[in-house]
Amino acid sequence: MNNQKQQKPTLSGQRFKTRKRAPGGTLADDMMRTDVCVFAAQEDLETMQAFAQVFNKLIRRYKYLEKGFEDEVKKLLLFLKGFSESERNKLAMLTGVLLANGTLNASILNSLYNENLVKEGVSAAFAVKLFKSWINEKDINAVAASLRKVSMDNRLMELFPANKQSVEHFTKYFTEAGLKELSEYVRNQQTIGARKELQKELQEQMSRGDPFKDIILYVKEEMKKNNIPEPVVIGIVWSSVMSTVEWNKKEEL
Repeated sequence: MNNQKQQKPTLSGQRFKTRKRAPGGTLADDMMRTDVCVFAAQEDLETMQAFAQVFNKLIRRYKYLEKGFEDEVKKLLLFLKGFSESERNKLAMLTGVLLANGTLNASILNSLYNENLVKEGVSAAFAVKLFKSWINEKDINAVAASLRKVSMDNRLMELFPANKQSVEHFTKYFTEAGLKELSEYVRNQQTIGARKELQKELQEQMSRGDPFKDIILYVKEEMKKNNIPEPVVIGIVWSSVMSTVEWNKKEEL
């Protein structure tokens, strides 16, 4: 049997002074905590940028620390409920800056999809602070590119419980939080996805030889549901027709 004590989370190979977990999953305050800590620092972006610079320089010099650093951040994100609101805000701002400068990979955001964090609204609130600092360092296009690399560009609505996973709720929440550019990005992603799905379904219906009246009804319903402009739908229909018609018959069109 392994009698070694469980190792406490560390960042960049330096041990974090974490609090013991009390019954019920909360963190006890009976341990002495170091002042040289993100959670003990000022709650502002400039301070978090300074911490990020230290981590960035350290990992650039000691590349072998990179994987362990990411793993520790993932663990911290999974236990966000154990921190105070102020501590979560600091960690969110720091994480956003670290994502912007490439010290962290966007795949760490998977931790925010933890069911309990999502259910209690912790994930969404944390994401607001994180994306604000990330977009402050980079523009929305750079953020979107990072999300696409880890196939997370279409998963942002999962920051909310299933009954709130709609474009309307997402855009309202993040726009009111001051992240209109993120709201617009998600709305555009949803529109692009709806267009691709429409074209795919149209091609399948045409290949099956479904009645034209059924196809027309389907197209009209999708136009209304996803607010797809008529000129765009015309282009989708034409592309679908051209992809299903046999090549030797296209010259007749």
